[in-house]
Amino acid sequence: MPFLPQLRIPATYMRGGTSKGVFFRLEDLPPPAQVPGPARDALLMRVIGSPDPYGKHTDGMGGATSSTSKCVIVSPSTRPDHDVDYLYGQVAIDSAFVDWSGNCGNLSTAVGPFAIMSGYLPAARIPESGTVTVRVWQANIGKTILVHVPISNGQVQETGDFMLDGVAFPAAEIVLEFLDPADDEDGDATAGMFPTGQLVDRLDVPGVGTLEATLINAGIPTVFVEASALGLDGTELQPAVNDNPALLARLEAIRVAGALRMGLIRTPEEAATRQHTPKLAWVAPPRGYQAASGKPIAASDIDLNVRAMSMGKLHHAMMGTASVAIATAAAVPGTLVNRAAGGGQRDVVRFGHPSGTLRVGASVREVDGRWTVTRAVMSRSARVLMEGWVRVPPV
Repeated sequence: MPFLPQLRIPATYMRGGTSKGVFFRLEDLPPPAQVPGPARDALLMRVIGSPDPYGKHTDGMGGATSSTSKCVIVSPSTRPDHDVDYLYGQVAIDSAFVDWSGNCGNLSTAVGPFAIMSGYLPAARIPESGTVTVRVWQANIGKTILVHVPISNGQVQETGDFMLDGVAFPAAEIVLEFLDPADDEDGDATAGMFPTGQLVDRLDVPGVGTLEATLINAGIPTVFVEASALGLDGTELQPAVNDNPALLARLEAIRVAGALRMGLIRTPEEAATRQHTPKLAWVAPPRGYQAASGKPIAASDIDLNVRAMSMGKLHHAMMGTASVAIATAAAVPGTLVNRAAGGGQRDVVRFGHPSGTLRVGASVREVDGRWTVTRAVMSRSARVLMEGWVRVPPV
């Protein structure tokens, strides 16, 4: 067998929010991987180390969790009034596929700093000190994200005192704005923010029964159910869920039923190749608990508790896109999320998740009986972990 040297590809390993992934400039990828298709998917899977039957990602850059098995491709924007196009790939751990069906709200945070560091913004846009707004086109779902990046001494400021629950160390605060997160790229939602036209639906779930659900498309398609309907209380941490195969199977059955009702899949079998969307989350009224770090969370600190599944497992904190869905649903009176938060109209919600709390805002309005969301806002942080070249065998 002839010797084949490894590919050597410029890359940056970054944390964004409570996720981390491998970032590429489109022009640095091998030509076959610069366009969508099997060559791109094969390359990204090999970078991450998937599929890995051992579930460890020992031979790749992945971290063997849904939060750390991610790749990002950034390029100069093809859209007017945008700085960069951002494409996100969720790499499966033990299966050979890359899910391109949604966005990662956490890694969206890192796209702004990466764009600046990569020279995609003209030098005249970068102040000596202050904030620069990077206008990002999220190519997976056709949305605009504004990433407000702090600048110090003409460079991206990464260090600071902003603490984000789910991240061990402080960093500089980055504010994210998701614009029109429920609209498609033409500004006209194909099925609306509530695809069924209902704030609360009744799902008939094989093997589970009938239960209420709020089905929303904001940030990312999400299926919300009440914790009490699952025999849960909303304070669960990862071991209680991820070590319970029977519960995982029930949760996946509910997610599949929600995906079918939302029109995201045509058959239950399709859900196996669409693990990234929709998300499934359960909500409950505020209740105190001890976060995964040992930090006590008082009921008075939050408006509600939320737990969310990501790629078949309970997320260790909360996905950024799901946070948009939570904030949006909480702002609409009558949804299960709003009900758990105590009802009424609210522009900001603070919810408890396995790693702590998060505050997220959303601006919604009802016109002719149809709800829309104009923007959702949250604070995260990001930093470069390593930069240079990633090496992979030819694929």
